[in-house]
Amino acid sequence: MIEPSQLTEFGKVFIYLVMGILFVLFTFFLGWLVALKKPNPIKLSSYECGEEPSGSSWIQFNSRFYVVALIFLLFDVEMVFIFPWATIFSQEVLLAADNRWGWLSLIEMFIFIAILLIGLMYVWKKGDLNWIKPESILPVGPGKVPLSMYSKINDAKYMVREFTISEKAEPQLVVPLERKPAAARPAFRPQFKKPSE
Repeated sequence: MIEPSQLTEFGKVFIYLVMGILFVLFTFFLGWLVALKKPNPIKLSSYECGEEPSGSSWIQFNSRFYVVALIFLLFDVEMVFIFPWATIFSQEVLLAADNRWGWLSLIEMFIFIAILLIGLMYVWKKGDLNWIKPESILPVGPGKVPLSMYSKINDAKYMVREFTISEKAEPQLVVPLERKPAAARPAFRPQFKKPSE
């Protein structure tokens, strides 16, 4: 005689979770027990991909990498919803109970995937998946000022007067305004150091 299991499917999942947590905690404990504890200045220094951190941390990062990562996570998490559907859809007991059940769940999943594809097409059309953005196009508006006038204003050299607090209008020393050239290299320069023995 076959006895029914006293453990439900949720109980099995709970046992897997508990065993996984205990396995991770045991591994951490074993690492703490076996690891050598010899601190030195190099071990205690900040670690950044094997490079010595130097320079300013205020450097510009391109936000497109974050956008692509978020889009990947979005679609990756949405794919998780397909697995429970597949396990329920594959149960012959539900399909045998009512023929419409299979068609309903199949149409539901097609609608779900269609919504995901519409979102993917929207993001693709918007250009958020492109690594290299196209050059920006200047908008053409109803203004009557030609673009050449803006370039003349931007290219002109201006004189900056030195600031003083006085009530009389005295002749001011005029200092030419110099433009700084754009930085060709990033402010962060990696330096690799070998540990001293």
